Amino acid sequence: MSFCCGASMIGSKGTLQHYRTRIHNVPLLLCPVCQRIEVHYLVENEYEILAEYAQTDGVEDVDFKDYVTEEDMKLFENCVNHEDEDPLEIVRSQIDSALDLLALAKQWKDTQWEAQLKRRLALMSRRKSQLTKQK
Repeated sequence: MSFCCGASMIGSKGTLQHYRTRIHNVPLLLCPVCQRIEVHYLVENEYEILAEYAQTDGVEDVDFKDYVTEEDMKLFENCVNHEDEDPLEIVRSQIDSALDLLALAKQWKDTQWEAQLKRRLALMSRRKSQLTKQK
């Protein structure tokens, strides 16, 4: 599991552009709050190697799953949320988790962690408001 601006990142697959090459079915992690996207850290090296070879060969489209084993594609088993869930429900779940952690930080009197969690909660609260307005 990875974290971004305080939210647990969601597992997904998508297409990334590397110069003129589109690489499909790349395992990604995305933040439900700030929308940041990154290649899943367990396949980041494979992605970079594939992207460089495809670019060097002048290939326009590559399917990532053709170059990894089925075991490598079981990357999202430890993700808290998944992309097919309602974005508003994802953010609510993330807020609940952060509130639980905030109670723990207060109990342990960890003021630095408490401050980080409060900043994260503020970001997630803004995102929740945006999603509520969109509905």
